[in-house]
Amino acid sequence: MKKILLSLGFCALSFWAIAQDTAGIPGKSFGTGVTTGNLLPVSKIDAAMGDQKTAEMKITGEVVEVCKKKGCWMTLKTPTGEAMRITFKDYGFFMPMDIVGKKVALDGIAKKQTISVETLRHYAEDAHKSAAEVAKITAPKKELAFEAKGVVILE
Repeated sequence: MKKILLSLGFCALSFWAIAQDTAGIPGKSFGTGVTTGNLLPVSKIDAAMGDQKTAEMKITGEVVEVCKKKGCWMTLKTPTGEAMRITFKDYGFFMPMDIVGKKVALDGIAKKQTISVETLRHYAEDAHKSAAEVAKITAPKKELAFEAKGVVILE
């Protein structure tokens, strides 16, 4: 009995000793959520990435658009007026479709990438663009994108 109690006590002490402060940002959380600290505004992503093609980071921004089919992607407002596409790791979660204009915090990977014509057309169809608008997409597009593992709609 003493050995069992001693073992349980040791386990409890071990968990307490290695516990980390993982305070999350307050708000409605999706995926893994977002912990506090080092949040960059969308306007600083490119500078923070430098020459890297990908970089892990936490960002904040304002939602411009959400996929109208099921919330499987969203876009954030950028200083240039070009919206930045946000996707969700392994389609593990989706966003509510009524969050346009709201501020969000994200944790994930920023990427400099080229989007194929096929994918651009798929995104346009998800956004309920007309057939004429979809047909106008004829060239791939270089863009800054973000794959989020966690999102918080800020209060």
